[in-house]
Amino acid sequence: MITIRNANDRGHANFGWLDSHHTFSFGSYYDPQQMGFSHLRVINDDTVAPSAGFDTHGHKDMEIISYVLQGRIAHKDSAGNIKELPVGEFQLMSAGKGVFHSEFNASDKDTLKFLQIWIEPNVIGGKPGYQQKAFGNEHGLTSIITPDGRDGTLSIKQDAQLFQLILDTEKEQTISIKPDRSLYIHQVEGEVTLTDGTVLTQGDGAKIRLEEAITLKNAGQQQAKALIFDLA
Repeated sequence: MITIRNANDRGHANFGWLDSHHTFSFGSYYDPQQMGFSHLRVINDDTVAPSAGFDTHGHKDMEIISYVLQGRIAHKDSAGNIKELPVGEFQLMSAGKGVFHSEFNASDKDTLKFLQIWIEPNVIGGKPGYQQKAFGNEHGLTSIITPDGRDGTLSIKQDAQLFQLILDTEKEQTISIKPDRSLYIHQVEGEVTLTDGTVLTQGDGAKIRLEEAITLKNAGQQQAKALIFDLA
């Protein structure tokens, strides 16, 4: 079963310094039909003005992923991490028993665009953690996050995996889905056509349940990029 989450149907908040689109219920946007998918709780598509950002605030018991699409994030947290996250890199912050952090646009002239993703953990409490890594732009499917951090991936406190998919025009990728697993696809750029003929464009999502496999084909005129979440 494939259920589409159209980009134009997402929640929207604009504070001037921040323009954000919410795939799932977040902040003042509430839709009881969009409370997340499995352990995936938040996908916010954020655009941040130069020199602006999220002031210091706290989180607890959440796995928080940031993926930069344009610009650079200046990160600072109460665990002593002071980092910059450039375009194309992934950051995974495990809030654990509690952490305070700020995320700012590191540029005073360029716009920052990034995805903010929350996944509920299967371990409560514990020491906060911070991971950051670039995985390049290899075509096909690249493993980004796994429960055990295997093969150089980032390690998450949940039975979940995150993949990056990059397809050139006319290329396709078939993904096998294990029994009792579901996939969530978030289209980052370009477009892909799914097995059932549905076309995903930038910002669209797809909830995949009770399927043995899904094929994504780039029938567009530019490179396509998507994030694929494998969830229990």
